[in-house]
Amino acid sequence: MNRDNHTRVTEFLLLGLSDDPQTQLLLAILFLGMFLGTVLGSFLFIYLVLSDSQLHTPMYFFLCNLSLADFGMSTSIVPQALIHMLTKKNVITFMSCSAQLFFSLSFGATQCLVLAVMSYDRYLAVCDPMHYSLIMTGRVCGQLAVGCWVCSIVGSSVDVIVTLCLPYQGDNRIDHFFCEAPVLLTLASGDTHKAELAIFFMGVMILLTPVPLILVSYTFIIVTVVRIKTISGRVKAFSTCGSHLLVVILFYGTGIISYMTLKSSKMQMKQVAVFYSVINPMLNPIIYSLRNKDVMRAFRNAVKRR
Repeated sequence: MNRDNHTRVTEFLLLGLSDDPQTQLLLAILFLGMFLGTVLGSFLFIYLVLSDSQLHTPMYFFLCNLSLADFGMSTSIVPQALIHMLTKKNVITFMSCSAQLFFSLSFGATQCLVLAVMSYDRYLAVCDPMHYSLIMTGRVCGQLAVGCWVCSIVGSSVDVIVTLCLPYQGDNRIDHFFCEAPVLLTLASGDTHKAELAIFFMGVMILLTPVPLILVSYTFIIVTVVRIKTISGRVKAFSTCGSHLLVVILFYGTGIISYMTLKSSKMQMKQVAVFYSVINPMLNPIIYSLRNKDVMRAFRNAVKRR
């Protein structure tokens, strides 16, 4: 698409992950399988938690929020990518790109904050069980969840505004499979320094600020678990917290690479984006379900009721 250098861009061309038709078909099949796995896994997990009274605890409440964020992240990106792979029509309007950018950022930021809150929840459950039920009341859990969603929406709005308020003229080819802030900045015609600083600052607030909380929480958790005398008690504590820590490492690691290192190579950014936007949302329900006896028990009970 040839455009005059002085014509404002009204649509973008997503170049995707590959130019080869066979590779695109294979990627489409893989993306579709992982998307269906994300949708089924997330809603099955939420259904099990809602239908089993023994799972009505703060930990599973936050896991439901995480599942919703996983579903939202995947839904905001994968269907559009599938359409482009299968129809070979890679055009996305400026408004659609803006919406995709906003929703993917919002759901991704929510995942970050919910994971941080969950680390605090696990800290209280393991290190201060006597006061756990007094601190993590239903009202407090609701306030923490709402706070995660609101902060994510506000932070994402800032990133979207500073990114899309820049002038976009001439080249409209996005070397990516969805609209992402660091990639869009490379197409901007004006000075992107302030926008990069704003995105970096929001990345510090959303991505890096919770990290000390997580590290401190798990330091105390590990020390407490090591002091547990019974082997069964240690195994139970490590099983619950190990799943959460694995998800934290996978998501935070890839997110920091994308949004805290804006000068990463294009191929690296696309590979990392595939992991945290497509693969990770599919893995989360599996990690939390297969390693959790309570969830598996709830699943067996649900099957028996059928």
